[in-house]
Parts: sequence; C-alpha cells; structure tokens
Amino acid sequence: MNTEDAAINAQALGNLKGYKRLLARIKLLEKYPIGNGMYLTSFHEDDKLQSLHKQLKGIPSYMYLSKHEQELEAIAVAYLEKYPTGTRSQLNEVKSIKPVNEEDRKMFKELKRKIEKVIEARTGSYDGYDGVIKRLSELQDLQKQKETIEFSLDVLAEYQPDYAQLLRLRYIESKSVDEITIQLDTSRRTFDRWLAKANEEYAALASVT
Repeated sequence: MNTEDAAINAQALGNLKGYKRLLARIKLLEKYPIGNGMYLTSFHEDDKLQSLHKQLKGIPSYMYLSKHEQELEAIAVAYLEKYPTGTRSQLNEVKSIKPVNEEDRKMFKELKRKIEKVIEARTGSYDGYDGVIKRLSELQDLQKQKETIEFSLDVLAEYQPDYAQLLRLRYIESKSVDEITIQLDTSRRTFDRWLAKANEEYAALASVT
C-alpha cells in the first residue's frame, strides 16, 4: 500500500472512530440559531417557495411579473444552464455567471442582490448569511460523512457480519472492551485480533465509497 492509500484508509477509519463526536457536532449545528426564530436545520430544508413555484409553473410569467422582472427573467434564461431550486443554490449559480457586456452585468448584479435580500431577511444580516453558509457547508459535509459510515458498515455486514457487529459495538454504540467481550463471549486477546482485522477491512472498504 502506498502512502496516499494509507492516508485515505486512515482518514476513513478516523471518521468511524469519531462517529459519536460527529453526531454531536451535527446536532449542535442543526440547532444553531440564524435569526428570526429560525435554526440552521430549517434553512437546510427545501425552500418553502417550492409550493409557490409549483403553482406558478405553466402560467405565463407576464401574468405575475412586472416588465422589469420579465427582463431579469429573460437575462437569467439566456445565461443559466441550470435552474436550481432554493435561494442558496440560486445565488451560487448567479454568482458563477460571467456576463458578456456591461448591461448584462448590471442585470445580474441586481438579480444577485434580490436573492441576497431574501436570505438576508431570513438571517437578519448579510454577515449572518455568510456565517450561515459556512456552517451549512460544514453540516452538509458531516451528514455525508455520517451516511458514508453507516452505508459502509451495512455493506461490510453483507460479507463480514462479525466485523460489522464488532465495529458497531465499539464505535457506534461506544461500548467498552469488557462489555463487548462479554457480549461476544470472547477473550481480550481475540477481541484485539478481531478489531485490528475489522478496522483494516472497514478502512479498505470505506475509502472507496
């Protein structure tokens, strides 16, 4: 195994060993207040404007947009390759656009400002928005780590159920060595040998998920 593969395996195993801390951090971030009585977890959910989008779908935009808003819509359609839902994704997509002339640049600047105002109203300030996005990115990364760990253990259980059980007891349920040896009716020496093999197998598996 080369140095790079060893580092990847070590990271995968480190994530598993830190599962409990990961859960605690996710719980903390989900309850992080972002203003106006909202928490980060509510901001992470699907945008509440989805229902309105569905109602408006199929209705000509001129029936509910002003002339200037129609111009903004037209410039967005001309440049955007995808139309994400949710204000966070929309803002990121608009920021990535490179207008070809000054007039288009002004229109996209206004469009960006309008989206920011929606988020600003939710978080209380634009500085709050930046803080929310930073914590939201961390929350999403941690949730992906959690899903990877749980999926990897499920896959491991399909061909090495004893290893998967041992790892769940040790790292997911945080049982002590004595508790595990009693539950599995085995010696400390056998436990150490199995755990070493289980760690190695899990690291090799999880590093490719």
